[in-house]
Amino acid sequence: MELSFPLWWISIWLPVIVGLGAWFGKVESEKAVKAVAILSALTLAIPGFALIVLYANGSVSQGVLDPWYLHLGKRGIVALAVDGLSAPIVAGVSIITSIVAVYSIKYMRTRIEEMRKEGEKVPGMGAYYFLYNTFSAAMLGLALSTNLVEFYVFLELTLIPSYLLIAYWGYGDRKKISMLYFVWTHIGAVLFLTGVLYYGIKTGTFDYMLVPQLKPLGNIEGILGSAAKIVAFLMMLGLMIKMAVFGVHMWLPYAHAEAPTPVSALLSPNLIGLAGYAMARILVPAFPDILVDWRNYLVFWAFLTIVYGGLVALRQRDFKRFLAYSSVSQMGYLLLGISSMTAFGIAGAMLHYLVHAIGKAILFMTAGLFITELHGLRDIRKMGGMAKLYPLTAAAALFGFMNLVGMPPSPGLWSEWLIILGTTKVYSSSYGQLLLISVAFLLALSVSAAYSFVTMRRIFYGQPRSKIEKREVKSSLLISILLVVVVGLIVFFAAGPVIGDLKAATYRLMSLGG
Repeated sequence: MELSFPLWWISIWLPVIVGLGAWFGKVESEKAVKAVAILSALTLAIPGFALIVLYANGSVSQGVLDPWYLHLGKRGIVALAVDGLSAPIVAGVSIITSIVAVYSIKYMRTRIEEMRKEGEKVPGMGAYYFLYNTFSAAMLGLALSTNLVEFYVFLELTLIPSYLLIAYWGYGDRKKISMLYFVWTHIGAVLFLTGVLYYGIKTGTFDYMLVPQLKPLGNIEGILGSAAKIVAFLMMLGLMIKMAVFGVHMWLPYAHAEAPTPVSALLSPNLIGLAGYAMARILVPAFPDILVDWRNYLVFWAFLTIVYGGLVALRQRDFKRFLAYSSVSQMGYLLLGISSMTAFGIAGAMLHYLVHAIGKAILFMTAGLFITELHGLRDIRKMGGMAKLYPLTAAAALFGFMNLVGMPPSPGLWSEWLIILGTTKVYSSSYGQLLLISVAFLLALSVSAAYSFVTMRRIFYGQPRSKIEKREVKSSLLISILLVVVVGLIVFFAAGPVIGDLKAATYRLMSLGG
């Protein structure tokens, strides 16, 4: 299906235009900041609202193509499109960035005032919203892309504003940490680009979706010949660095813990998960036989990531650093679903992107609420009994943790069920392998439950470990958190069409037969 007007391109450019207006207008007054935040939220929400309509009329399953596309001659076509595979990704980026834009009003004003009182010269709210909107729009571009050149351009466009957001308004040694983040993730991007260039030169095109058919380009292993494994390895390794799986995750705990919290709420659930989407969208149809050969290694790596990230998260004293390590653990679930090379597993991984976006946004925003209202409080050892003072925040945080564990009524139930179903299907022919994979799942899910609910208890229940007198008040911070909870509940009860279109898209992706 081709749209009659350029909705997807408009969705990308409008937030950037709003951000440019805020930057050049040097927005500082409370009224002006609120106006910019609301405009940013509305423009970023356009793809999310559009997807509701498209799901309602059944158009997502057909694929929805923007009518504006650029021909690169023999090298392919630059276009924007949505189908069943990318729809949860686009929805996750659109919804979370929209809500966090409003959440940013109070948080960032407090952060900027705090830094200026300390004698630091930092850009104001206008510059923040320009960088924030550019970062958000670039992530939308990644999810909507159909061409590898286009994908790489948007990939780099996510890096530059996110680096500046950390460098200007982060915590701790923010300049060193932002550079660490930039170098590591740029290495990942360069490795991916190296594979992309060889792919494009040898195949004669950089497309990974045919336009206007919106079908995957298909198996290219035969065209690349003996170089196929090298190209697949370079692209996979680059995306794994971006995804921050075990072994190449070292940059994430620093960057996500010390970024300003609204940025952490986008970095952790949204940005790193886009690498998992790229694996499913690009590598699965292009290198199916190679990924099947690598499957056992990738599945082991995924379980190792889940367990390692979870166990290290349990040891953390800093709330945001805990959330950063839990993100490492959750990326293991995405890698696991993709590594299964089954329709159920890949569909579950893509749905888990949306689930993780919802759950982790709630939890990072909760951490930000405490930082803003309780004078920078983020040490878990100084919390305890917070549910009595912040009951609605506690309820929202519980829902966030339930998403990570996969408990109803959170949509995490559906994503983890699909990942488990897809992975066990692969190993069901052998009793020994099935037993081993069952034990691995038991360990992984137990670790996820442990770090989630142990931390929930340490923060919100038991005896208070410090004197906190301030109680919960209605604010844009709290309302934003509760709004994400509502979105999560809607996804749980309305997951049927999303799962149906995801499964159909993954079957088309490579006739996986699972």
